[in-house]
Amino acid sequence: MNDDLYQRAIVDLARDASRAGTLDPAGASVTRDNPLCGDRVTMTASLAADGTVAEIRHRTRGCLLCEAAAALVAANAGALDRDRAQAAQAGMRAYLRGEAAQPPWPGAEAFAPVRSRKSRHDCVTLAFDALAGLFDARS
Repeated sequence: MNDDLYQRAIVDLARDASRAGTLDPAGASVTRDNPLCGDRVTMTASLAADGTVAEIRHRTRGCLLCEAAAALVAANAGALDRDRAQAAQAGMRAYLRGEAAQPPWPGAEAFAPVRSRKSRHDCVTLAFDALAGLFDARS
C-alpha cells in the first residue's frame, strides 16, 4: 500500500458507511465498472419532482480510493440536478488532471495525492460517473 496515496482523509472517507447500501424502490439506479481493476459502483437514488437527488445510496466494491470517492459523492449529491452532477464529474476530472486548482467539493482535496498517478484517476472518477449516469437511468 502506498502511504502517501492512502492518507488518513481517504481512509476516513472510505469508512463512512452512512450512505452505503441501496434504496428500494429507487427512482434511478446505475452501475459503473472499471474492467481494468474490478472496481464497481452502484448508485441508487430517489429523485424529487424537480429532477434533483432527494436521497442516494451507494454499493461499492473496489479499492480504498473507489470506496472513499463513492462515500464523498453520496455525501454531496443531495439536491443536485443533472447539470450540477455533470459539473462535479467534469470538475473532479479536471482537478485530478491538474487543470483545476480546486476540486468540485470540500473534502475532495483528500484525493490530491492521486493527481500524480494517472492510472488511479478512474478509481476516483467511477463514482462521479455513476452519479452523472443516474439522471439517464430513471425507472
